[in-house]
Amino acid sequence: MTSVDMNLPNSLSVARIFLVPVLVSVLLTKFEGRLVLGLPVELVAGAIFGLASLTDWLDGYLARRRQQVTTLGQILDPLADKLLISATLVSLVQLGLAPAWMVAVIIGREIAVTGLRNLAYSRGLTMPASGLGKLKMASQVTAILLLILGWERLPQLLVIGQAALWVVLISALVSAVDYYQGFQRAMLARAPKIADFETAKSAREKKIS
Repeated sequence: MTSVDMNLPNSLSVARIFLVPVLVSVLLTKFEGRLVLGLPVELVAGAIFGLASLTDWLDGYLARRRQQVTTLGQILDPLADKLLISATLVSLVQLGLAPAWMVAVIIGREIAVTGLRNLAYSRGLTMPASGLGKLKMASQVTAILLLILGWERLPQLLVIGQAALWVVLISALVSAVDYYQGFQRAMLARAPKIADFETAKSAREKKIS
């Protein structure tokens, strides 16, 4: 790893990864009086999650603005996102704030899309985040914040957050289908080029022989 790789955007992605265990600890530790440093635990957890989510937007913005997009960053950014969202959702299941089956489907979708992206990358294709994928991420952040802030003290927010999870579920499934269809289209568009390359290669080999 070089100093060029560990630029400010990538450092923010690493910081997001380190915030994950801090957030999980705050959520799952039974603090006396439900206070952390004199503040309600849900406010502290919400602030940590909000800060981590902000770094997700900020690292991408800075990478584009400063022209510091690196291969390391393209790996770290989605990895940090998935760790943050998955760990927080599992913690919310433990607290009884989110249905286990719904979280399992959402995390399963993340694993499937990650596998598809890795497959595309191995074949020389890129799969940038789609509009549906960005909607899914935004709805995830919103739903999780509502669930955390509504935890015990504000039941109205909890109800809205649980309803927002349905938006997350639907957008996750629809965007997964969209990614798969995009992968298929890219492979079909690439097939004639591969065929032309193989034909030219075969012709050269025959000419040499």
